[in-house]
Amino acid sequence: MRIWFKIFKDNRMQKDLCLTDDRDDTRTHKIFHALDEACHTFDLGVPIWLDNTISDFKRHGKARFYQDSFIEHIDFDYMEIQVIEED
Repeated sequence: MRIWFKIFKDNRMQKDLCLTDDRDDTRTHKIFHALDEACHTFDLGVPIWLDNTISDFKRHGKARFYQDSFIEHIDFDYMEIQVIEED
């Protein structure tokens, strides 16, 4: 599984990271593990999955985390997560 993380500010991508997870684990565990790793790399707290975020992710394989998903203040507009390759 390959997951792409992107951070946007003013409609421009500021940072991105693509993570690959080849472990024999469930899709959900791979996504949560990748999110933890990406947030550690970006020096962010792990965002909260709100109902609309979960719904978007289930429907499109892509979701955005805005300020309301983070406990601390963020200096960007949103972080996007997108599954670009499934096992």
